[in-house]
Amino acid sequence: MAADWGRIARRIRVPMGFVFAVVYILLARPTIASAMWSLVLVVPGLWLRAYASGYVKKNAELTVTGPYAYTRNPLYLGSMLIAFGFAAASRSIVVVLLLAVLFAVIYVPVIRSEENFLRGAFAGFEAYAASVPRLLPRLRPARFREAGAGEFSLALYRKHREYNALIGAAAIYAVLALRIIYFH
Repeated sequence: MAADWGRIARRIRVPMGFVFAVVYILLARPTIASAMWSLVLVVPGLWLRAYASGYVKKNAELTVTGPYAYTRNPLYLGSMLIAFGFAAASRSIVVVLLLAVLFAVIYVPVIRSEENFLRGAFAGFEAYAASVPRLLPRLRPARFREAGAGEFSLALYRKHREYNALIGAAAIYAVLALRIIYFH
């Protein structure tokens, strides 16, 4: 049953994100101050997602360098920072609670499902998982003998189209600005 929900969660996570965005816009009551404070989480989240996307070679190799030496899921951690930054900007406890439920119900099973895939696809995953936390990062990077230099690749960043996260964040800030201007 858990495996089935993991598959379902993977398929519905993006559509659920759009549904949540509509709910967010309806419930948000931002102020200039809350929007500015949200940058404390949103900017590092955007940076982390961009940085991680320049390292990961999805389904081709087990990435253990760059941000993946600190946390097994830097892309999801970045997404959480961005999401909770915007939740703080909304000044709505309902938004924060709905977001927490959404992450628990959708992203926890997705992460577990992806880990099951990685466990079967890459022999070194168990050693990696034993050394690197699932979500909250280590203070120092884990080192793996078999890992290459693992330098950031702008080509990978472009391939993964991670610039869309920045475009999306700008769009959300534009909507928040309109809410501040016209609904306060």
